Amino acid sequence: QVPLVESGGGSVQAGGSLALSCKAPRTITSVFRANAKGWYRQAPGKQRELVARLSVGDEATYADFVKGRFTISRDNSRKTVSLQMSNLKDEETGVYYCNFGGEEKGTWGQGTKVTVYS
Repeated sequence: QVPLVESGGGSVQAGGSLALSCKAPRTITSVFRANAKGWYRQAPGKQRELVARLSVGDEATYADFVKGRFTISRDNSRKTVSLQMSNLKDEETGVYYCNFGGEEKGTWGQGTKVTVYS
């Protein structure tokens, strides 16, 4: 499995912005490039759900509830996938997880907590 290091969580007022970052420091660039990457979140008392995903071909897919507000991107040279979140809502409080290589067989980060308050 590929170790992932997440950062960037924190507390923000509703309507504010946060940027999350996930790095795969022990992965070689070609492997990083050749795998799908994504961000998921788990709100308190709920199941983990997809937020945004980048396919192997760098096609971005977003959950309907974040379209137009969140942007997923990657930097192959830094082996990093990022999630820029804006206009955050109270209900988006939760733990955000980075995924590398897909939901079924991929690797998950340790999670970074995001708290959105009114």
